Amino acid sequence: MFKNFWYAVEFSHDVLPGKPKKVKVLGQQLVLYRKTSDNSVVAMSDLCVHRGAALSGGEIKGDCIVCPYHGWEYKPNGEVQKIPAHPDKGIPRKARIDSYPVVEKYMFVWVYMGDLPEEERPPIPDWSDIDDTETYRAVTGSFLWKSNYERILENGVDVAHTPFVHGGVFGNREKPEVPEFEIDSSPWHCKVSVELNPPRSKGIWGLINPNKQKALQDRPPVPVSTTWWLPNMILLHIKTPMGDLKIFDVNVPIDEETTLVKFVALRTFFKGKWADRDAKRRVFKVLYEDQAIVDAVRPELLPFDLSDELHVKSDYNAVLYRRRRQELIEAGWSVEGNTIVGEGPARVEARVIPSPVRKEVPELASAWNFKEVRSKQLRGGMAEREERGDLPRTDSGIDGDQTVKEVKA
Repeated sequence: MFKNFWYAVEFSHDVLPGKPKKVKVLGQQLVLYRKTSDNSVVAMSDLCVHRGAALSGGEIKGDCIVCPYHGWEYKPNGEVQKIPAHPDKGIPRKARIDSYPVVEKYMFVWVYMGDLPEEERPPIPDWSDIDDTETYRAVTGSFLWKSNYERILENGVDVAHTPFVHGGVFGNREKPEVPEFEIDSSPWHCKVSVELNPPRSKGIWGLINPNKQKALQDRPPVPVSTTWWLPNMILLHIKTPMGDLKIFDVNVPIDEETTLVKFVALRTFFKGKWADRDAKRRVFKVLYEDQAIVDAVRPELLPFDLSDELHVKSDYNAVLYRRRRQELIEAGWSVEGNTIVGEGPARVEARVIPSPVRKEVPELASAWNFKEVRSKQLRGGMAEREERGDLPRTDSGIDGDQTVKEVKA
């Protein structure tokens, strides 16, 4: 799991005024709430600095959130402004918690989980189609997995699995071949575009599909593209005979073994409300089919070494993802190297990812009660283990003598 990215953690319509919302991402508990003054969303560590209570169980007072345990009031920037037990005393310098940048965009609340300055942060992808309510009809939903988010992401952009896992939905067992595909990529994304042979449509779609009576060899191919964006986002775009279908989803890493998928499915056809139920049913059918496979994949986490699993040409986008992933690990962006522990003899660690203010205000550098275990020390220990042979070294991973460059060509 990686820090220093924007994470879509909740649908905007599910963060209600006056009601704190608990969410968990990257193993860290956050509290979301809307300020009374302007209705904007605040995201803070859900961990009172005093006795570790969950602020999400408290109440909103103006633009502040009040801890349910001892009534400490936190301002939106994470500073404590009132300690009811000692109203005449000064506020301790360490009476503060991490507050994270927030953007509401494309139906989601996006939280920046890291401490990089604004100009160095990776971008939020352009999902403006979600806001185009004239062209598209949207349905939304959530789906909980007991799987690692990276396994789910790779599954979501894997073109070759559709005939076998989704045969009859949008995969065709009669034509499982993956033809030549086009690639569009950047340091933050990879898009694969291909034409696939469609199966015979069923249900409402089958009744209206203009190609429903054609034999397999006479049915025109369907353009399909799959796109991943770092660290956890997917777009599936299918140009069906009836119109466009686009499924945007975020694979929210609750922790290493649990993922909450939140999706927005757009369609340019059957745009009446009457078709929403069927549209959602089809998305959930695909998710359940994927879940049955991914939950049984071993190892549960992606291997560090590319050569630990075999790769072929149709795996190009997954191989590129794994290479970028390894670069991020080497850059120190992995949250496993930033565990936060309470001062004193705390027996249980609580992950709190440092927020930008820790760097933006140097005079506050030591004013944090939750200290991080330095990732540099942990990475140094990992390097020593690799030298001793306890950890595998990284290697290229395409089958045989093929390199990623050759596969792309």
